[in-house]
Amino acid sequence: MNSMNLIVARNIKRLREEKKLSMDELAKLSGVSKSMLAQVERGEGNPTLSTLWKLSNGMKVPFNALTVSPKAPYEVVRTAEMQPILEDGGKVKNYCLFPDDENRKFSVYYMELAPGSHWKSEPHLRGTTEFVTLFAGAIEITADQKEIVVQTGESVRFQGDTTHAYRNISDQTTILHMILYNP
Repeated sequence: MNSMNLIVARNIKRLREEKKLSMDELAKLSGVSKSMLAQVERGEGNPTLSTLWKLSNGMKVPFNALTVSPKAPYEVVRTAEMQPILEDGGKVKNYCLFPDDENRKFSVYYMELAPGSHWKSEPHLRGTTEFVTLFAGAIEITADQKEIVVQTGESVRFQGDTTHAYRNISDQTTILHMILYNP
């Protein structure tokens, strides 16, 4: 199984080349330095969620286009074997379970947020809707300048095409599933 860094590296390079963008051009479009972009394309380091969102927005592709794995007729996903994308010093772990490949128009994520952790997300592609279900803990989501508290066993839907944020407000690890719908 390929590591997430290698999958992301191959996808970014392939997408950049398909769009006929030089590294300099993508760096300007995304706000990610050329040296960081080169490092990511080589599969080195651990790019943050924020960096990957900037690159996906710069290329005008869904975030999942960066994390898509080669397709098989079926797929069993084991988070214990996956390399998560980290944020907030590793306190937020994001696992892309089922990326939006082949224009499926949605993707599924599994996230763990340590107590006190937070993550501010860049806006997704225009029209994107997020569907979040909590399986443990409690979270405060700020979206469209409104604070929404979601507890274990609850779900929420909101527009993901504006800046939004997640903050674990419980004293335990918050576990959630997130579906991003891209019209």
